Formats: sequence, C-alpha cells, structure tokens
Amino acid sequence: MKNFEYAKPATLKDAVGLLGTSWGDTVVLAGGTDLVASMKDHLVSPARVVDLKAVKELTGLGGASGGFRIGALTTIDDLARNKDLSSKYRALWQAADSIGSPQVRNRATVGGNMTQRPRCWYYRLGYGLLGQKDGKSLVAAGDNRYHAIFGNAGPAYFVNPSSLAPALVAMDATFTIQGKTGGPRKVKASDFFVIPKTDADRENVLQPTDILTEILLPAVPASSATYEVQQKMQLDWPLASAAVVLDLAGGTVKSARIVMGYVAPTPWRTQAAEAALVGKRITPETAAAAAEAAVKGATPLSRNGYKVQLAKVAVKRAILAAAAS
Repeated sequence: MKNFEYAKPATLKDAVGLLGTSWGDTVVLAGGTDLVASMKDHLVSPARVVDLKAVKELTGLGGASGGFRIGALTTIDDLARNKDLSSKYRALWQAADSIGSPQVRNRATVGGNMTQRPRCWYYRLGYGLLGQKDGKSLVAAGDNRYHAIFGNAGPAYFVNPSSLAPALVAMDATFTIQGKTGGPRKVKASDFFVIPKTDADRENVLQPTDILTEILLPAVPASSATYEVQQKMQLDWPLASAAVVLDLAGGTVKSARIVMGYVAPTPWRTQAAEAALVGKRITPETAAAAAEAAVKGATPLSRNGYKVQLAKVAVKRAILAAAAS
C-alpha cells in the first residue's frame, strides 16, 4: 500500500473541503470494508484518505418529516437492529439483515454500501471498470457467470454490488449529496446509479468533490419484502435478488414497485412486472405471471443464462412475501 496523508475532520464542511478535484487523488473512509481491500490490491492509491467517522452530521437513524432518515455513516448492523425498519420498511430491513457476517455488518456503512465498487473479477484484477484489454471486453468472451443479464449491451457488464439499493429504489428513497460549492442537492435513488460508458466514469452521479450524507425514506405502505437467491446461505453475495413494495386495498394491488438486484449494472426496475400486478389479487399464479414479465428482454451472456430463472424466482417470492407482510 502506498503512503498517504490521513485526515479526520470533525465537520461535514471540513470533510468536503479536504476532497480533491479528480478521482483517485483523495478517497473517503467510512467503514473501510471495501476501500481498504481496494487500496491493498492497488486498485486505488490515494494521496489522501479522509476519515468521516467523526462527522456527526453523517450519523442518525430515525423518523423525519413523516418518513425515515438514515445517516450515511449508519452501519448495516444498526439497520438490521432497528424495530421501525423491521415493521415499516421490511424490504430494506431484510436486505440489511442478509449482508455478510456480524463483523462486516458492524463496520460497513449504508453510504459505503451505496458507493462500493463492482465485484467483477476483471475489474478487481486490474483490467479497469469495464474489464477490457487492448480495447476489447474480457467479460463478453470470458468467464461471465456472475455478470449482468440486463443493461449489458456494453461496454459495462458488471452487476451493481449493493444489497440495499434495490429496496431503496423500490421505496422511492431520496439521497442527499453535499459538494464543495452550494447547498446540498437531492437525488432520487433511481437516478443515483448510472451505467458507465468509459473506465473514467463512475457507477453513480457523485463527483470527486461530493459526499453522500443521508438517505430519506418516504412513508410507504407496510407491504414490502426483499428476496435473495444465494449459492450459500451465509457470507456470500446474492446471484439475484428482488425488492417489492405493494400498495394494497382490500387485497387488490393499487400500485407496485419491483426492483431486481445483481442482474444489471444498476438496480433494475421492471415496470412490466409492476403492470402485471395492478388491479389483481396476489396469488401464486399472479406472482408467477409478474415474474415472467420481469425477465422478458433479458440478454444473458455465454455463461450466465441460469440467472434468468433465479431472477424470476426472486421476483415471484418477493411478491408473495410482500403480500404476506
């Protein structure tokens, strides 16, 4: 690991003031579960590390203006232990409760989960964000078992690595971002994640001079759920997931929001599946029909066709779990 300058500001203003103007020069440290490993692997070699843990403005977890506020420094364990989340925002609580090991949940933060870099092994081996060599994709012709089946027309083939993001998009959350100039700006969770076009791009709308400060959840119907399909039950990233929020009236679906995870470079909302549920009662048959609609248009690569079935299973079971909640 290359030597670096270490800074531990006490205020958000000071933290933002310490940021550099280009990616890689300065990085922010929250839980460090992804950043430290990336530095050890020389994926990033910053001149300065800005430790955010003393910035009180980034903490806090609780009710706010009829909704719910989550400070960016909130740990995954804090989410998993929160009773309000488990009862009112169950999809998010289930996603938090499934993450990693107790050690990871005690260190990893919500802000870090939103901004962690892709787990694509080509990227992690130093072939750049798009996994290319000599201008050609290593992913498309290589081992792409865990890569995207949606939004993968190229050049990005990785999947968004956040377990929390599908639930936050499904719940129509809002992210607050503070930059070096001007006041804070608000960005919808659905607009926060983007598909990069070059290695110099990022997977979200943050600029080098920005810090994600908080996540705001609106008041949402209690009927929500997250379902993940994993190869093993613990210490593993899902192969596919789905977060579902249902607005029910007398057992009939008034509206639905369905977002798939681990199948695209961004959390992947499926409006076709949502439309398949509106005006209907939730039964195994209607859930199965919505799941079929969710995977129409999937474009699997040479070795990840199995993900289509897993995504379908995740959507169906998340719908049934949300209705049961």
